[in-house]
Amino acid sequence: MVPTSYYLILSALIFTIGAVGVLTRRSSLILLMCVELMLNSVNLTLVALSRQWDNVNGQVFVFIIMAVAAAEVAVGLAIVIANSRHNDTTNIDDVKLLKW
Repeated sequence: MVPTSYYLILSALIFTIGAVGVLTRRSSLILLMCVELMLNSVNLTLVALSRQWDNVNGQVFVFIIMAVAAAEVAVGLAIVIANSRHNDTTNIDDVKLLKW
């Protein structure tokens, strides 16, 4: 059986990769992927600690986070697609605000 500390270390590594990606990248698609990485690392932490303490609450929170992540991806991709029709780039620095 794998110790819980290994899962927590992996989760911290995945969260760090996502946070560095959010802070350094300028493409909106990559930003969305990095946010998803960060959410998945939190899911891994919740499942690992839930398994360690024999409690189902962490796994219930994981399902809630997955629903929020799915909604975030749907809204985020819709914004990126709408923005890319008016601008020729997905670069965050070059994006102009849409005027309706």
